[in-house]
Amino acid sequence: MFTFSYSFRPWRSPKMLAEGAVILSYIEETAKQYAVERHVQYGVRMTEASWSSADQQWTVRGVAEKTGEDVSVTCRFLIGCTGYYDYDAGYLPEFPGRDRFLGDFLHPQHWPEGLDYMNRRIVVIGSGATAVTLVPALAEKAAHVTMLQRSPSYIFNFPAEDKISGFLAKFLPKDPVYALARFRNMLLQRCIYSASRRWPKQTRRLLLAGVRRRLGPDFDPTHFAPNYNPWDERLCAVPDADLFKAIRSERASIVTDTIDTLDENGIVLKSGAHLDADIIIAATGLNLQMLGGITLNVEGRMVNLNQIVMYKGVLADGLPNAGVIFGYTNAPWTMRSDLSSTYLVRLMSHMREQGFTTVTPRAPEGAQGVSSIMDTMQSGYVQRGNAVLPRQGLYAPWRVTNNYNADKSALLSEPIEDDALVFERAPATERTEALLV
Repeated sequence: MFTFSYSFRPWRSPKMLAEGAVILSYIEETAKQYAVERHVQYGVRMTEASWSSADQQWTVRGVAEKTGEDVSVTCRFLIGCTGYYDYDAGYLPEFPGRDRFLGDFLHPQHWPEGLDYMNRRIVVIGSGATAVTLVPALAEKAAHVTMLQRSPSYIFNFPAEDKISGFLAKFLPKDPVYALARFRNMLLQRCIYSASRRWPKQTRRLLLAGVRRRLGPDFDPTHFAPNYNPWDERLCAVPDADLFKAIRSERASIVTDTIDTLDENGIVLKSGAHLDADIIIAATGLNLQMLGGITLNVEGRMVNLNQIVMYKGVLADGLPNAGVIFGYTNAPWTMRSDLSSTYLVRLMSHMREQGFTTVTPRAPEGAQGVSSIMDTMQSGYVQRGNAVLPRQGLYAPWRVTNNYNADKSALLSEPIEDDALVFERAPATERTEALLV
């Protein structure tokens, strides 16, 4: 939570991981402190954004979800803050025999209210962050929980509380204590990632040794030994070894196999084994989607983001007055979004001071590569969604670094104006207003 929290309002609790309600409270308190909510329109699904050079503005159209009424908003600057997931529908592959299963079948993205899983047998399909979070939580009340994975993920333990910060906060002001905790955790995460990429074999051995310490020498380590290097896909973290504790107590188990078919009472595996289940949870991942599915056009010309290269990971080649907040693949999202937001404020302030009304990145011929901005990740959801992601270039400022220090310099220290940005003035300069979607 220290690195996921806002840099301008550090997380002031020793808890390293928090429940959804606590995180929501933190966000609401921050919004109230900075009077953000009065600028927010809730319940509007934006569907289209159109740029007019004559009017020097974007027109964003959408629908009020409760009434179905059309909504139209104009702005000088458009900023996409929607993330890259499709929140309407998670990824759900075809499961042979699903219609035969007599129990409850669900996807975590559409969790039913009041689901009763007390003393019921549950199979969680998946091996990612959602699965390793669900299994120990469900195991507290379920008869038994089985995590069925086609292939393993790297899983490591971390303490649920930062005892050092908790101790220091008893004697020192909380703000500097937790600001230091944020910096310390940012540095630690960067070191872990760098070590994983530089010494993958040694990092793999350390991760598997950590699993053996938690589960004992008799546990089959293949359930935690992927066939790829650490950080080719994201690592999964478990607080206070909760997943390992659930396995050791035999309230949960892991099976590495593939599904043959579902039947009335559970899942038949390719190995011939059968997993009895009253509830099957398909934690099979998410679909990627840029800008919440909004269609873009500039002067009536449709724009496909998967054909556009990003400038410093924030601005899109050929799009006037448009920014995208995009986080890291190897570190908390907020670290990058903080930098990108500050850069956009710098950019708009500079435009206002200099009388510029538009800014458009222009990539030179030959700058664009074929890799997406998430090319360092081999995760299934990234590979499935590669076609919707923007591209990155072959060199700076068109290449994504996924390096906080490099981005901090590029976004906060380098001059705003450079050869890649084309600034223009209109005859009558108007105040630059931004719309965040």
